[in-house]
Amino acid sequence: MARLVLKFGGTSVANMDRIRNVAQHVRREVEAGHEVAVVVSAMSGKTNELVAWCKDASILYDMKEYDAVVASGELVTAGLLAIALQNIGIPARSWQGWQLPVTTDDAHGSARILGIDGSKLIEGFEKRKEVAVMAGFQGIHPESGRVTTLGRGGSDTSAVALAAAIKADRCDIYTDVDGVYTTDPRIVKQARRMDRVAFEEMLEMASLGAKVLQVRSVELAMVHKVKTFVRSSFDDPADPKPGTLICDEEDIVEQQVVTGIAYSKDEAQITLRRVADKPGVAAAIFVPLADANINVDMIIQVVSDDAKTTDLTFTVPAAEYERAKAILEAAKAEIGYGDLHGATDVVKVSAIGIGMRSHAGVAARAFKALAEKGVNIRAITTSEIKFSVLIDAEYTELAVRTLHTLYGLDKT
Repeated sequence: MARLVLKFGGTSVANMDRIRNVAQHVRREVEAGHEVAVVVSAMSGKTNELVAWCKDASILYDMKEYDAVVASGELVTAGLLAIALQNIGIPARSWQGWQLPVTTDDAHGSARILGIDGSKLIEGFEKRKEVAVMAGFQGIHPESGRVTTLGRGGSDTSAVALAAAIKADRCDIYTDVDGVYTTDPRIVKQARRMDRVAFEEMLEMASLGAKVLQVRSVELAMVHKVKTFVRSSFDDPADPKPGTLICDEEDIVEQQVVTGIAYSKDEAQITLRRVADKPGVAAAIFVPLADANINVDMIIQVVSDDAKTTDLTFTVPAAEYERAKAILEAAKAEIGYGDLHGATDVVKVSAIGIGMRSHAGVAARAFKALAEKGVNIRAITTSEIKFSVLIDAEYTELAVRTLHTLYGLDKT
């Protein structure tokens, strides 16, 4: 007997037929003698609808009330799955984040988990043979008593954190794909499902646009050594495929230089022209954005010929573009810039691989290949095991295919 955490994403619970299918996956594990906790996302499209309502109410909405609204989507799914399980003879009950509780900090909209008390779930396993169905994506800030949410994809984080808290033997993340691929198979037909991916690689892939797992869920899995599989809920519940194992680097026998190509359309570029080149200006720009929990990624500074002013370009999530512009416009007098220009028709394309550590010239080959295809690079960032380029959105598919072929990922 093992203790399992199963997480099901929005497409897996998009309607009642799919929720019944999820119940069959849970039933398989229960009948195998396992103790099962399930973490669910909101039904596909529901969170977007709730977010749109918040924006319709006010562009600069209260994040505490935003959390109160968007957390409701997961509650519906958890209750419906518990009912579906009961209907096929499996004892089950739903849990909201505050009922366990899942405690978090007070960064509403992107809160971090501080702790999970899994004792009530374990009591349900041992005394009532009960499946616990937990609403993902949410928690509670103990001091204020307010509901918090963990950011997009937060149900993945909820699942891995719960697995660590209850000492689960493994955590299965069920989604609409049967594992982690070398790139998006909708763009590159030759993309391959990988049997294993190192935690560090998955961390980079998740942060750079791969939608399979949320970044913080991978961080938690790596820190707590949670055995994590990415699997498909659309497999036959009676005969599911193994998926992709996310594991330590030493558990992978053969490692390619580049493991995968990721891309992110969730990017917006902001350029501040004629910024005074003096101490404290960067802080005046980026501290207000940080205080608003707006993540800044690529940063490029170009000093003018007179060395008195500079142009500063950086990227923010596309969803935060309007908020970031409003904050910077409000601080224009303090920052002292000339003009603000923005673009949302940009995409970040990245190559990831632990093998880059021991191979020189990996990024240079990419720059040459993209240039030969006529792809202009707006910005570049690098780290030990990845590099990213910001390009015009219209060249996304061309760039992804070019890099996928360049590093031999097309091969079977």
